[in-house]
Amino acid sequence: MIIIPVKEGESIDRALKKLKRKFEKTGVVKALRERQKFTKPSVRRRDSVSRAIFIQKIQQDIQK
Repeated sequence: MIIIPVKEGESIDRALKKLKRKFEKTGVVKALRERQKFTKPSVRRRDSVSRAIFIQKIQQDIQK
């Protein structure tokens, strides 16, 4: 459970902003979205390999 301490006199908008920021940092929303559908392990592996290749190409282009 995520707890947001709200100080006296602090606006609700500011507290909501803190809550949203904490949710993004912890990755709760991302995990929920991943659980909505099942992806086969082979597809996950393929995606991670393709991402790694893409990043490697970008880094090689920057070095040249």
